[in-house]
Amino acid sequence: MKVLLVEDDLDQLDITAHMLRRERFAVIEASDGAQALRRFRTERPDLVVVDLALPPPDGFELLRSIRAEDETPVLVVSGPNDRKDTYRSFELGADDCITKPYEFRELTLRIRAILRRSHGPVREETEPRLELADLRLDPEAHEVEQGSSITRLTPTEFRIFYTLAKNAGHVVPANRLFSDVWGNEGGAANSLRSHICHLRKKLGLDGGARGSIASVPAVGYVFRWSAPPAHASDAVSEQVAFGS
Repeated sequence: MKVLLVEDDLDQLDITAHMLRRERFAVIEASDGAQALRRFRTERPDLVVVDLALPPPDGFELLRSIRAEDETPVLVVSGPNDRKDTYRSFELGADDCITKPYEFRELTLRIRAILRRSHGPVREETEPRLELADLRLDPEAHEVEQGSSITRLTPTEFRIFYTLAKNAGHVVPANRLFSDVWGNEGGAANSLRSHICHLRKKLGLDGGARGSIASVPAVGYVFRWSAPPAHASDAVSEQVAFGS
């Protein structure tokens, strides 16, 4: 899982990042709000840990900006006896709050608890590899291979794309995606739209000749993928349709 760690105390940032990596998290570091927001948009972490006491833009502004874009879980770190800051954080959409000074074990336990809630039930078995013509999906590595190109997705992005690819050519209702990806029938439409947008950019599925992820208003999404021509002289590629 990918964690964005935001802390302006560089020594604390270095120590916490090191400890999280020992717990097998992929850690993205940021020392101020502006840098954190840039890295949030480019790296698409699974969770954000942010110290509220950042120089402007502070932790509250960063939390507000994240919530304006999607529902990525956020764990805020507040100072001792700052109950008002804690209440304000929850009002702005924080998923949990931990108070300094804290023990590292408590931080990791809270991170894992949030990730369990936000990513739905843990599957006992890994989904099988999926191949659609020259498109291959690897659930263990969260990678998508298109010909000679390999793209690594976040766990949430991969689950969304895997569900769409498994039902290629068919409309997948939004509620089905919420259930398969987040483990509930509800969910945040803005978060789903944001992840779909990032998938289109990462995988080049913006309506080109090979494939697309199209939205079906008030219903859901449909993924379409065309096999490459058998010979260079072929004028029309064959459409590959797969059922669920």
